[in-house]
Amino acid sequence: MLDPLKNPTLAAAPFFVLTLLIEIAAFKFLESDSDMRGYEKKDARTSLLMGIGSLASSAVLKVSTLVVFVALSVYVAPWHLPDDTWWSWALLIVGLDLSFYLQHRFVHRVRIGWAAHQAHHSSEYFNFSTALRQKWNPWAEAIFWAPFPLLGFEPWMIYIAFGFNLIFQFFQHTERIGTMWRPIELIFNTPSHHRVHHGSDPEYLDKNYAGIFIVWDRMFGTFQQELHRPTYGLTVPVNTYNLLKLQYGPFAALLRDVRSADRWRDKIGYVVMPPGWHPGQTRTEAHQPQLTARASLRRRRAA
Repeated sequence: MLDPLKNPTLAAAPFFVLTLLIEIAAFKFLESDSDMRGYEKKDARTSLLMGIGSLASSAVLKVSTLVVFVALSVYVAPWHLPDDTWWSWALLIVGLDLSFYLQHRFVHRVRIGWAAHQAHHSSEYFNFSTALRQKWNPWAEAIFWAPFPLLGFEPWMIYIAFGFNLIFQFFQHTERIGTMWRPIELIFNTPSHHRVHHGSDPEYLDKNYAGIFIVWDRMFGTFQQELHRPTYGLTVPVNTYNLLKLQYGPFAALLRDVRSADRWRDKIGYVVMPPGWHPGQTRTEAHQPQLTARASLRRRRAA
């Protein structure tokens, strides 16, 4: 798991650090757009520590899922695809990116998934350090990866392909790049598209889930073009740099809501309905308080 040849994200780590330092230098020494917030020491340090923690949680995920995936591949898969052809890797990269889109949409729209994922969105800054602000609870990924061993892909291939997916996504976390050549913007996820995803403005919420290919969002109706500089962060700011609160505070809040519910139907609802849901609401109604909270925050900041 620690062999760089088998773990692309570890091999790319020095380049992540170098790129981050270059971006910091650009904010410090080059003329910047006044709308760009750059870096804040406490925020960046928190993101880096969360990234280090995610390396450990990802290693646990890989070890635990590898056993299951190997069993599925050996005993259940009806066929096995070659691991030394370009087309099998191309199929896996595209298929895994679709899986990422679905998983990403799931963790935004199901509260127990959001409890884990929200840590990545908790920063009110958007820079390369934000890319490292990763969750320590990556269990949802394993669920959405499970079909690939059954489709005949070797389990080790999944981890390598997803590593390259993560490397691609790292470079989308910047305000230093505007919009790119139109064909690229049409097909691929870009910094402009991903800035929208990290925005908590009403028009930007739950948009642009793509990893590599923005075509999934265009196909499934979740695409939003960047109209203005986003307001980064959560609809209700966390106002803390405490790592445990950032990672596990939403799980504690979820547990409190589940315990307070009188009916099993409502207990389950708190777990599987969208963030902000309360008994008696539909999924659409659950979304409205988030929009209202962010709109109110924007008005207060403008004043």
